[in-house]
Amino acid sequence: MSEILKRGPVVAIDGPAGTGKSSATKRLADALGFIHIDTGALYRSIASLMLQRGGIVEEGASKEELEAFGVRATELARSVHLEFKRVAGKNPANRIFADGKDITDFIRTSEVSMAASRVSAVSGVRAALLGLQRQMGCVGKSILEGRDIGTVIFPDADIKFFLTASVDERAKRRLSELEVAGADAPSFQEVKTQIIARDHGDSSRAIAPLKKAEDALQIDTSELTLDEVVKTMETWVRERLGLSK
Repeated sequence: MSEILKRGPVVAIDGPAGTGKSSATKRLADALGFIHIDTGALYRSIASLMLQRGGIVEEGASKEELEAFGVRATELARSVHLEFKRVAGKNPANRIFADGKDITDFIRTSEVSMAASRVSAVSGVRAALLGLQRQMGCVGKSILEGRDIGTVIFPDADIKFFLTASVDERAKRRLSELEVAGADAPSFQEVKTQIIARDHGDSSRAIAPLKKAEDALQIDTSELTLDEVVKTMETWVRERLGLSK
């Protein structure tokens, strides 16, 4: 674990894809005036860059191919400069940049989602990004979302949440996101299959698997509106940290 010390409160939000983590975290950060750090975007960025270079291994790759892939992905994670910038304007947004280039619009495809699961299973990539995530979060008054924040990156987080939702609901949300973005949307069953595969990859990997921290508050978002989820989280954070409205 990095020796970087926290300079203020840290909130950890974990959970599988499609549970509303990103939307809830953004709104919660805005409501509290905290920094929003989307750690999943870091892995998606590495995956997107690897895809551009034709470097993602296929399902059933040989041991040698997997090792070579791990070396390339690790080298990229160590060399690329990733940073978040809040872009002002009519619709302020938290954007991610790789070596100074805004790549936000390239990291939310289904292809990148699957590639990110493989990239995140590489121990060298996780080691390269762990320190960066700690550094980003330790500035204090920060909210980090991901899959291993409360268990690996910030086991010392002041408050931890774990969001869940049914697979069908998560598939509906993902399909809606793709349609709104104007992307070529696959069928509902294809999206559902992708989510199940992603869950299996994330929860069964040997390095930092997706799991709920013992001291995390679990919230099932299946039947809740985004406003209800954010309200629950905001109330909990304010009470725990003694923050006034």
